Amino acid sequence: MNLEATAYHEAGHAVIALALGRAIQRVSIVPGQGWLGRCEFQKGRVRPTEDWIEREILIALAGLAAEARHTGQYVWEGAAQDLRTVRRLTTQRAGERQADRLQRRLLAKVEHMLSHAEHWQAVGLIATELLRCETLSGRAALHLFEQGKAHADDLR
Repeated sequence: MNLEATAYHEAGHAVIALALGRAIQRVSIVPGQGWLGRCEFQKGRVRPTEDWIEREILIALAGLAAEARHTGQYVWEGAAQDLRTVRRLTTQRAGERQADRLQRRLLAKVEHMLSHAEHWQAVGLIATELLRCETLSGRAALHLFEQGKAHADDLR
């Protein structure tokens, strides 16, 4: 996986998390043990939601979906850690027999969310900044997310 694809992957996690009310601690494309980048969430800073399992699955799938939207191909192996989380949560929600079906449905949902101009604009802004700085604070990610929304509004 190249650095640009990693930046889009992590930016995808960040944008969908922010769109769903999950506060970001930091986003990074600095590799560590077992990962090429990370999107870390603030502890205890979650907007209440009716369906936290679905929210967490969407956030976990967002990296894979954003990277695929940018590169034109899914890199399933590169998202193995995210997909383990998705599998655990889909099985918890739908049972072993329906887990794959739920994953496909929620992947389509997150792809649709990323197709919104404001979300995709924010992904691009965050990815670009990650390539420049390698790590962004949650505050910087939120600022870029809001800039993406404002820019998309200007285009309308």
